[in-house]
Amino acid sequence: MICYLYGVENMQPDPKILVDIVQTKMPYGKYKGTIIADIPVHYLEWMAGKGFTKDKMGMLLSTTFEIKTNGLGEILFMVRKSLRQGRF
Repeated sequence: MICYLYGVENMQPDPKILVDIVQTKMPYGKYKGTIIADIPVHYLEWMAGKGFTKDKMGMLLSTTFEIKTNGLGEILFMVRKSLRQGRF
């Protein structure tokens, strides 16, 4: 699902998706109110098993799941750091 990081037209990375992952709060469930990037992998795995919704929230959750399960969580840290420093 990492393909969600790319725009369909020109296949360029879409940094807005990463920004949304580190700024959007989970609207429902056990981790309601938790920033998507902070949801534990075990919960994302459970959600993946049930199937992510086909809306924007499902896309953000599935993208986060792919990032974390592929050992790329550092990307989310770097996005947060860049946002705090006003460089994003």
